[in-house]
Amino acid sequence: MTQSTGKPKTVKLVENDSKLAGKRNKASLPKPQLTKPSAKPQLTTTKTLSTRPTKINRGRKNKTITKSKEKKRKKDNKTQKPKEKKEEVATPTHFPYFMDNYCPPECACYGRVVQCSDKGVDRVPYGIPYNARYILLMNNHIDSIQLDLLNEYVSMEFLVMSNNRLTDGTIEGAFEGVPALKRLYLDRNLLKSVPTDLPVSLEELRLDNNQLGVMSEAAWARCPGLLVLSLSNNSLGNGSESLPNAVLSPLCNLRTLNLDHNQLTSVPQGLPLSIKELYLKGNLIGQFPAFSTLKNLEHLGLARNKIFKVAIGAFRTLPVLHQLDLCHNTLRQVPRQLPQGLHSVALSNNKIQSVPRDAFCWGDKKQREQDIKPHPACEPVRRTDRVVVLFSFIRMNPGGFLPKMHQELGNIRKFAHLVKI
Repeated sequence: MTQSTGKPKTVKLVENDSKLAGKRNKASLPKPQLTKPSAKPQLTTTKTLSTRPTKINRGRKNKTITKSKEKKRKKDNKTQKPKEKKEEVATPTHFPYFMDNYCPPECACYGRVVQCSDKGVDRVPYGIPYNARYILLMNNHIDSIQLDLLNEYVSMEFLVMSNNRLTDGTIEGAFEGVPALKRLYLDRNLLKSVPTDLPVSLEELRLDNNQLGVMSEAAWARCPGLLVLSLSNNSLGNGSESLPNAVLSPLCNLRTLNLDHNQLTSVPQGLPLSIKELYLKGNLIGQFPAFSTLKNLEHLGLARNKIFKVAIGAFRTLPVLHQLDLCHNTLRQVPRQLPQGLHSVALSNNKIQSVPRDAFCWGDKKQREQDIKPHPACEPVRRTDRVVVLFSFIRMNPGGFLPKMHQELGNIRKFAHLVKI
């Protein structure tokens, strides 16, 4: 009987110990998850001892589960990143076309300069920012410009479309309404006439190496502020005539006119009075009449023509002419009565046989004989450059000049005395 009665006492002691341990655990552990009591208290000691390791195992399992989840998330993120990039490239809806921070993929943008040259494109790249100032499209295969495409470029000052395939019909109306365009390069294309819709703000126009044969006064009436006009390597004149009289008269501010390598047979008449540089190299000009209007002309290029005769005093009416180029013609003597302000004359590769006395020094003979000082046209400081050029063309034309050199020796000595050679 004593053995049977001892068992319940031990059970009660275990229950009391478990209750005290539970209270201590409640006081020491701050976490609410561990302080939650179970629904029914367990009496056996084996079950109470097994509860602690089971809680620790659950924590370790949770840690391992969270680590595995984090690894999966990292793997998922790695695999998802390239997908997001591909989606951005594939969907063009997010691209800010024509905005300041956008650059077409065919171009390279440097601030407000858009460089699209040498890209092999056949049209103007789409989406060029509206705030662009310089747009470069040379050396491509562009054959047309969309109508009203350039109207929104209110800040564009410089447009280069050199060496493309533009024709008259494909650019009609393209430049009308561009408010700030100052420089337009359309050289090396397939144009046969000057565009008639040039903007009012234009200051420089280059139409070299096209197929221009005709121009009208109406084409220039829209851009009276033009300063530089280059029309070299075209078919102007057609080998039988010159430009129509006063065809360039609306260009009242023009300073530089380049008509090199055309088919002009005479110097154009009625040119704007404001011209300072006139280039007529490589034409078919045979005779040279006197200039009467170009009082601001400083540089005149007449090389590689067929000039065999120059009128007396033809250049005398050009008071500020500094440089004169008459190389590769058929002149037999130095032109007479050259301007007083002339600094250099190029006469190489001609058939010069004589130098007239009034070529460089001209005026009233009595006044020259009576005055002690030389004529203002023969001042030593002003004649230095001319005499250097004179002797240079003697060396370049020995067959034409040297046989009669003794006849002109007096004139040469005269020049040498004035410049103190």
